[in-house]
Amino acid sequence: MLGRLGSVLQNIYHIPELRARILFTLAVLAVYRLAAHIPTPGIDGSALSKFLLEHGGAVMGFLDTFSGGALSRVTIVALGIMPYISASIIMQLMTVVVPSLSQLAKEGDHGRRIITQYTRYLTMFIAFVQASGMAIGLEGMNNGSFVLDPGWSFRAMAVITLVGGTAFLMWMGEQITERGIGNGISLIIFSSILSGMPAAIINTYSLFNTGQIHLVVILGLLVMMAVVVAAIVFLEAGRRKLSVQYARRVVGNRVYGGQSTHIPLKINTAGVIPPIFASSLIAFPATIAGFVDVPWVKNISTMLSPGQLLYTSLYVGLIIFFAFFYTAVVLNPQDIADNMKKSGGFIPGIRPGSKTSEYIYYVLTRITFAGAIYLSVVCVIPEILISKAHLPFYFGGTSLLIVVGVGLDTAQQIETHMIQRNYEGFLRKGRVRGRHA
Repeated sequence: MLGRLGSVLQNIYHIPELRARILFTLAVLAVYRLAAHIPTPGIDGSALSKFLLEHGGAVMGFLDTFSGGALSRVTIVALGIMPYISASIIMQLMTVVVPSLSQLAKEGDHGRRIITQYTRYLTMFIAFVQASGMAIGLEGMNNGSFVLDPGWSFRAMAVITLVGGTAFLMWMGEQITERGIGNGISLIIFSSILSGMPAAIINTYSLFNTGQIHLVVILGLLVMMAVVVAAIVFLEAGRRKLSVQYARRVVGNRVYGGQSTHIPLKINTAGVIPPIFASSLIAFPATIAGFVDVPWVKNISTMLSPGQLLYTSLYVGLIIFFAFFYTAVVLNPQDIADNMKKSGGFIPGIRPGSKTSEYIYYVLTRITFAGAIYLSVVCVIPEILISKAHLPFYFGGTSLLIVVGVGLDTAQQIETHMIQRNYEGFLRKGRVRGRHA
């Protein structure tokens, strides 16, 4: 196994373009992790970090996981990539509702570039609002003991720093997507989660040494993680294949068509997008509510903590919504049916046209529902168990789903680059043999 991995890494080194893309991606992620340790000017970072982790509650720990510790330390990238994700959610919803944006989305690359530009502007606005709230909140927190020089000069400096950090992260994510390997935004979240896992393992070991966690709990945690990872790998590769037959056409002396193929529909078309979107929508309001000293607001903050009924209900509902929404954005049954009809293709037993569209929609709805339930179970059940055992959120189902899902997508892109250049990838080549071969 190690020999095969070494052979694959050697093949990667022999492809200059792929090697350059991977090195560029690693360099950008290294810069991001460096930025996650640069404190925001005018703040007592160490005292504030300790206070936030002690009083921020479960939501703070959950959010800090996705920022790689930058939020609890209030570094220059404390807002993370969440403003961009929130802006993307809003723009995708508006693309469906607003006719002019819907028309732009159908204009190909030109329209997508305009929508991307709108998303950037909206990201800056959301980051400005969140940074302003954070700066004002820091001044009033713990009688202002964490701010070295309170006033409008601190607020302006903090807002400019935090908004600039979000813009920098957004730019780095786009650069990775364009010039690196994998999806840049997902890889930034991926690296944030991985960066905290060594500390989480050390903390868990310390809890075991002090007797706060029993060995049985740790073994159960490891088994649960193994089962979740295996389920993610198995279901992410799941496909529902729709058989397609192409009619035979005679043009002159040549015969075209007549072959059979299939349309592969993924069980989880949306990937890790639904839990990331759902987390971003729930996390920030819950965090803000946690620092407002009003009894009923405190109660809402507690109910929006991972493991609570309200949080779980909202989280599952948003995951299911975004699973269907993102699938509808990516796949349009009417377009698939029209393209099949133009190419002379049909699904056996189904009439071309509207009947084909209805059948694809029916199948897609069923498998998307199954995929949404799978996402909900993987994200919610482990986190409920972990919150009851008071373990770090780095071991939660959402974190594992993002790490494994993004890792699989990135490995698949590397595999594609290698196969296109006649190199052996991560998968074994050759014919799949039958049982009696």
